[in-house]
Amino acid sequence: MKLFNQNPEVFFLYEPVWHVWQKLYPGDAVSLQGAARDMLSSLYRCDLSVFQLYSTAGAGKNLTTLGIFGAATNKVICSSPLCPAYRKEVVGMVDDRVCKKCPPQRLSRFQEECHKYHTLVIKGVRVFDLAVLAPLMRDPTLDLKVIHLVRDPRAVASSRIKSRHGLIRESLQVVRSRDPHIHRMPFLDAGHKLGGKKEGAGGSDYHALGAMEVICSSMAKTLQTALHPPDWLQGNYMAVRYEDLVVEPIKTLRQVYGFVNLAVSPEMEKFALNMTSGPGYSSKPFVVSARNATQALSAWRTALSYQQIKQVEEYCHQPMALLGYERVGSPEEVKDLSRTLLRKPRL
Repeated sequence: MKLFNQNPEVFFLYEPVWHVWQKLYPGDAVSLQGAARDMLSSLYRCDLSVFQLYSTAGAGKNLTTLGIFGAATNKVICSSPLCPAYRKEVVGMVDDRVCKKCPPQRLSRFQEECHKYHTLVIKGVRVFDLAVLAPLMRDPTLDLKVIHLVRDPRAVASSRIKSRHGLIRESLQVVRSRDPHIHRMPFLDAGHKLGGKKEGAGGSDYHALGAMEVICSSMAKTLQTALHPPDWLQGNYMAVRYEDLVVEPIKTLRQVYGFVNLAVSPEMEKFALNMTSGPGYSSKPFVVSARNATQALSAWRTALSYQQIKQVEEYCHQPMALLGYERVGSPEEVKDLSRTLLRKPRL
């Protein structure tokens, strides 16, 4: 989350488990959970040498800071003393084009910076079972908390389809985790036009939507665990809806920071407000930018066909019900943007 990457008091890592998935491809999502936990266990202790274990740079080549996934937007990597381009204490977005010109630093140097921070935040979407983290959450030396950032699954599906060429390998890894004994309705809408252009990529669309079955099954399991938390999770889990962050950024920021005992500065409040009420919504996948709140929340309703929406709702009805995302009853209801399709979550 950008709200942590920008905080001067936080050492932030973006999707480090991506390295595990790339190195151990074509392993499926479930079989990679143990390796993911082991990597997180090292990272939470500022042992960043674990990145080298999953480097795809080739034998004998040392991984540097610029080889870490998400390096070009990482505020620590792009700031002094690792790079002269920015200062970590100044809240504000970094330009990835500038950060890519930063000098590559050894992992040991990056590790030294990690030890200077009292709070380490890792953003990740590749932990599919909350129970995998139980050993880490029971460890009193870590004081680990989970902030579960959720979003309308239909918006997630739209984003995955838009980004399908960049996510095809990962979608395949996720789809391979599906239960082979479940009877599924065939997906018949592979030729839908997205963004006004004929996409001729039915296979990748199919995998992008198929991955939603595993993602939503995992989400439902996590939410049920949160509703009836075991001892290691009590007081250590918080669900945050992306939609609430967009509509009420200051309120949500204060709630999230309060949960992890971080102070909210006026600069961070201004940053949160600017990120959710900026001049436009980026149509490009993976682009981090200021976005108009209304556009961000409703983009999926014009990008997905009705058939695609119903497919996602079939896969995701359980977490949608718990999180307060209303299902649609007709194509006309989808296009009626005066309806938010949001209600109070049960969590």
